Amino acid sequence: MRCDKKDLLLYAVTDRSWLGGETLYSQVEKALKGGATFVQLREKELDEGRFLNEAREIKELCRKYQVPFVINDSVEIALAVDADGVHVGQSDMEAGDVRAKLGPDKIIGVSAQTVEQAVLAEKRGADYLGVGAVFPTDSKADAREVDHKILRAICEAVHIPVIAIGGISKENVMELAGSGVCGIAVISAIFAQKDIEAAAAQLRESTEKMVEV
Repeated sequence: MRCDKKDLLLYAVTDRSWLGGETLYSQVEKALKGGATFVQLREKELDEGRFLNEAREIKELCRKYQVPFVINDSVEIALAVDADGVHVGQSDMEAGDVRAKLGPDKIIGVSAQTVEQAVLAEKRGADYLGVGAVFPTDSKADAREVDHKILRAICEAVHIPVIAIGGISKENVMELAGSGVCGIAVISAIFAQKDIEAAAAQLRESTEKMVEV
């Protein structure tokens, strides 16, 4: 298994929006100390040189905490820093092409909104699926909501782990109980909080309860 579903329990997706004078490195470290089990580096604005340096630093940090580290969208950056893998959306390179570039031992995550997309991603070599938005979200302007019935149907249709993403917070995470997901991916629920470490710890505890229900 390239990707154990236990690693996907609390999946932290980075965002520079809430740095407030801090470094992304220190924020990610707080999230890891709080119990994040997986880190995705998501950069939409950085130039390639800075993205590369940041990816190298955060990869080493995740290695120290023995947590998988993937890059959002950029197969090139993932290859350059020897990240654990890549997460791609529906409009990015499809999973089979990513697998051809990354090789057999890297993690590939794919975003999916429908059962058809999920089944196809699994067939093409995805290791896990990120499904959402499961609640309204401000983090992605183009995110459309996925009905919880569809979320459950996706979990039943595939054999690979599924995580829910989009608008998840400590207040609503329990609403996902019984859906079949093995974890959650969050951005603002960790990185927009005053105490990142405490926020991650609280979310991890709630998610463990939600998954067991």
